[in-house]
Amino acid sequence: MNSEFRTHFVREPGALKHHPALVLNADYRPLSYYPLSLWPWQDAIKAAFLDRVDIVAEYDEVVRSPSMTLRIPSVVVLKDFVKPQKRVAFTRFNLFLRDEFRCQYCGTKTELTFDHVIPRAAGGITSWENVVAACAPCNLRKGSKSLRQVNMSLRKPPRQPSASELLNMGRRFPPNHLHDSWLDFLYWDAELEA
Repeated sequence: MNSEFRTHFVREPGALKHHPALVLNADYRPLSYYPLSLWPWQDAIKAAFLDRVDIVAEYDEVVRSPSMTLRIPSVVVLKDFVKPQKRVAFTRFNLFLRDEFRCQYCGTKTELTFDHVIPRAAGGITSWENVVAACAPCNLRKGSKSLRQVNMSLRKPPRQPSASELLNMGRRFPPNHLHDSWLDFLYWDAELEA
């Protein structure tokens, strides 16, 4: 076999990896806004062939097999409704999302880490009600002291968010790239300007 042909054949499909499909629940809302519910184009085509989704928008690009040519799906809708989670996982990402990717002491968006409001050394636990997003300088300044000891205050009290609150918060932080075919499905329930 000619090695030049094999190299060309292996690299050619890589050009199509940048065509993700927006995945909508059966109610035509994204499964999640942040991170945005996206599938690689291959998964979207497979789900369509397995009759698990309907394709509602497509890219101009096509993929070919020996027997057919298909346009790449850009938006797919699940045929079966996926019930949204009621319990929110306590993760670093969800914590940052709850706190709007801002330090809860000074408001900066850089060098984010997390801080125990009541330090663990003083019996504080790792929970939604005791952990906040904090920039590295504020976290270092506070250390294992109380807010009163270092004369710091919180922008808002920490609490466990509901799944719908996090979903709505995620809508405020759109990804860097939104394909035109996705826009009608992402913000259709947003308030219109008069």
